[in-house]
Amino acid sequence: MIHLLVVALGGAIGASLRHLSGMAFLRLMGPSLPWGTLFVNIAGSFAMGLLIVWLSRRTGGTSAELRLFLATGLLGGFTTFSAFSLDFANMWQRGETITAFSYVLASVLLSLVAIFAGLWVARSIG
Repeated sequence: MIHLLVVALGGAIGASLRHLSGMAFLRLMGPSLPWGTLFVNIAGSFAMGLLIVWLSRRTGGTSAELRLFLATGLLGGFTTFSAFSLDFANMWQRGETITAFSYVLASVLLSLVAIFAGLWVARSIG
């Protein structure tokens, strides 16, 4: 139960930061492109890379709670793209090149198909 609470707390902070970033970029750059989303996806992926190396180099190991709070909660709430990027990086580093690129292609294409399917279903119902 403590792990769930740690993830929830980190997720609330990350989601709040994502919202604030989106609002800031909207004011700074205008609505021409979702700059806030682009920023959090790139910044979150960069932060996930830094975090994973930092956690792996800590002397004495890393507590599950710290990893769950920062990686799953905070960065996961900030952007799920960071988790997607880490999944790709892990496959790439294991030499699973075809699997890694298939994962990217499937994730992007199927997610786009799913959003349009969801829009279509919701509009058909109501």
